[in-house]
Amino acid sequence: MLADEEMRKMQKKICPSLMCCDIFRLREQLRIFEEEKIEYLHVDVMDGEFVPNYTLGTDFVRQIRRATDIPLDIHLMIREPERKISFFELREGDLVSVHAESTVHLQRALQQVRNQGARPLVALNPATPLSALDYVLEDVDGVLLMTVNPGYAGQKLVPQTLGKITDCRRLLDGRGYPEMMLEVDGNVSLENALLMKQAGADLFVAGSSSIFKNDLKEGIRAMRRVLAS
Repeated sequence: MLADEEMRKMQKKICPSLMCCDIFRLREQLRIFEEEKIEYLHVDVMDGEFVPNYTLGTDFVRQIRRATDIPLDIHLMIREPERKISFFELREGDLVSVHAESTVHLQRALQQVRNQGARPLVALNPATPLSALDYVLEDVDGVLLMTVNPGYAGQKLVPQTLGKITDCRRLLDGRGYPEMMLEVDGNVSLENALLMKQAGADLFVAGSSSIFKNDLKEGIRAMRRVLAS
């Protein structure tokens, strides 16, 4: 178990949320992400149905592809994702999260992600029990736990989700998936990131409460220090 814990400690990754970028400084900010060796760029896709907001879409993803080689972490907050996954030009190494609550055909959607060469993750809203993972762990490379109710940036942490991270990590380890990624998304401030890391998270979606709060480069470095502690 110590080897697994050490492995996960080495794999802590930052996923900047592109919906928090300054669109007028996007190219400059992408260069900073490259210089700071950011592992993934988090792209929130919202359809106004599954969540009460509209955000980034297929054209935005194409533009980002032209601007940087950093892999994408695409978070599909959309109804019936199995009907829309083919809209995206997925690449090997990309992560794509599909919400368990968004479809009655979850395995079909996850397999479509895999068929396009990307790595599927299953996402859960704060109140969705971990039992939703029971029959899909063989189909995914990771789990994304929402630590706020999805739809908007700048929300406060749902406090019960810290215990849920601990329970999820214990579940994954107990089922024989110690290497499986556990991503957290929502109010990942520096203070909360430390608690999430201690609870067992591996990937951290960083937005308005952390790296974009002030100077971007210093925000990334501050987050690195927290995750390395």
